[in-house]
Amino acid sequence: MVCLMSEEEVRIVDCYLKKYKITNKARWLRETVLTFIHQKMEEDYPTLFKEHDMRR
Repeated sequence: MVCLMSEEEVRIVDCYLKKYKITNKARWLRETVLTFIHQKMEEDYPTLFKEHDMRR
């Protein structure tokens, strides 16, 4: 998989990585993307009841 980013986006990511002392950029990108996808899939998972009904 290839991900193209603008120069500004690369600077933003690099600043973040430097600030939090993250040395493995590829691992961080994978974990960040997969965590986001996993959270979205959990939110969108079908349930028997709507959220409103479960909060009653």
